[in-house]
Amino acid sequence: MPTLDALNAAPLDVFVAALDGVFEHAPWVAAKAAAGRPFPTVAALHDALMAQVRTASAETLVAFLCGHPELSPKVLADPGLTAASRDEQGGLGLDSLGDDLRRFEDCNAEYRAKFGFPFIVCVRRLTPPFVQRAMGRRLASTPETERETAIAEIGYISRLRLKDRVEGPGMPKTDGHLSTHVLDTARGCPAAGVRIELFREGAQIAEGRTNRDGRTEAPLIEGEPLRIGRYELRFHVADYFANWPAAADPPWYDIIPIRFAIAEPEGHYHTPLLLGAWTYTTYRGS
Repeated sequence: MPTLDALNAAPLDVFVAALDGVFEHAPWVAAKAAAGRPFPTVAALHDALMAQVRTASAETLVAFLCGHPELSPKVLADPGLTAASRDEQGGLGLDSLGDDLRRFEDCNAEYRAKFGFPFIVCVRRLTPPFVQRAMGRRLASTPETERETAIAEIGYISRLRLKDRVEGPGMPKTDGHLSTHVLDTARGCPAAGVRIELFREGAQIAEGRTNRDGRTEAPLIEGEPLRIGRYELRFHVADYFANWPAAADPPWYDIIPIRFAIAEPEGHYHTPLLLGAWTYTTYRGS
């Protein structure tokens, strides 16, 4: 992985080659942005790259947008699909839409017919149901608005790819943070030993157990965007209640589910559980 300092000092061809794939089939973006070197931060480099996209001629911009692949499980079999797009689409899991996938494919065709380029969205920031929701909402856009939306999504895509490609100061903000803790409000202490499961759109994606401070040893999600979608935390509290003096048998609660939605992929979400003898509360903390 090259450093920002190395890119600032590199010959033009090396600079362009190092950033190949950050923008889909568009080496001209890096070639034009190179004139603005040296960049003080990686975020400044990304801003310079996006400035070239935003100031491109209408003809160049349409060709650039058309160079992006369709968002569909079918394109994963295309040998011409870039490695980055293959990883991103493969990690999304559109097949989980089930019967709704056919409708999504129909919307893809409707979108291209209306706007003249494929539906572009940063799939690393959304779950499949919310990709589908975005498609439905954006089909109602005007061509001018949709071009701006597509460029904004390319900004999110390229920001993540650039972070994976370059080391240096001032990285753009791309990661979210999801954490929790459990407090025993009946006894005034952290609740240790509670097993916690995290689900996203019904599929388990993480698991942890609270330590003596009532927290998991690490955040449940960090180092990546929090995909826009629906989540559920399940707190397995039966064993914890069983250790109380004069505990009820069986305990009043077995598993406590907390369901919530995430709307800010780069946001900080802390969802604690305040556990009483016969009640519980939760909130979005800091």
